[in-house]
Amino acid sequence: MTTPTSGFQPGDILTRSQIHPALGGSGYAGICPAKEKRNVLIFSDRKIGERYGYRDGWLAENDELGPIFTYTGAGKRGNQTFEGGNSSILEHAEKGRTLHLFIAVGKVPGSDTRTHKYIGKFKVDERKPFEIREAKDELGQDRNVIVFRLRPMDPYIREAFDTLQPAPESLSRFNRTAGRFTRATRRQRRERQHQSDVDQVGATRDDLADTFEEGKIAAGETIGQLELSMRNSTTQLLFDLYNKTNNTVYEPTGSAASESITQALAQLLLARRYLSSLAHDQPLHLMVLTPALPHEDLRDLLAEHGIGLVYRNAGGGFSEFEGIATASSSAPQSFRCLDCPVPTYR
Repeated sequence: MTTPTSGFQPGDILTRSQIHPALGGSGYAGICPAKEKRNVLIFSDRKIGERYGYRDGWLAENDELGPIFTYTGAGKRGNQTFEGGNSSILEHAEKGRTLHLFIAVGKVPGSDTRTHKYIGKFKVDERKPFEIREAKDELGQDRNVIVFRLRPMDPYIREAFDTLQPAPESLSRFNRTAGRFTRATRRQRRERQHQSDVDQVGATRDDLADTFEEGKIAAGETIGQLELSMRNSTTQLLFDLYNKTNNTVYEPTGSAASESITQALAQLLLARRYLSSLAHDQPLHLMVLTPALPHEDLRDLLAEHGIGLVYRNAGGGFSEFEGIATASSSAPQSFRCLDCPVPTYR
């Protein structure tokens, strides 16, 4: 159940003294849960974000479901966590609350009272509610921030000034802890769901990624999340498993079925397009990580594109194939087994 906006229309310029009586909440925080009105009010301020190296705003590119507004969570020092206001955004649908987004636009003439533009009602993206990225805190230290992906619920207002600018060049950042934190958060949310509602493919994917990462770290390798800003785009690619030691991107899947394999392939082809131009002392390697050995046709598909395969074997360890692309696209493709049948580790 959601509440009406009490006459507010997208584009209206309002003060907090006008907003809170109608929609609930109080104070001057960036995220204001309003239990009595079943709302969560979100206030975005470009000037505050710029102090810490980020900016909220619309992605310039829509996906197949429509537009997305990215909003950075609360917490000025250290890694942000899913507590307080951040939790209220992530769990708004479960608690029957509506998100209302406002963007700071100035002050009432002749006073210090801030004004805010009402953008409209929103909900977190069900497929990917948030991303974990790197930014500065108020002490200038690198930390993890939560970037929510919000989808508008008609009507809404979208203006060019509130749209993010495309990256002029491809850039990457390595983050040791972001991938594990993201997977742990998804796991906690699944534990609160009814068993019949749990995404088993997603659960398998996250468990597989954790086990693989733990093994690599135990072997003394440096592995974590790779954050990639794509040239001429506002969309960012995040890869849970990037081995900095040997410049390898692993794309984990929750099954060895065709749909999972082809989705992973698409992500890795994007990675190749943008990462190949970035300097590294090792050549770029791309691997699909699966919970079982895929069918031969799917292995050949990966090999055709020069993408390798790591799969969980019957002994509980991992065996690896390297994709070998041939000069002729019509020629049969094959994998070269690097360490079979002995697993790389347990």
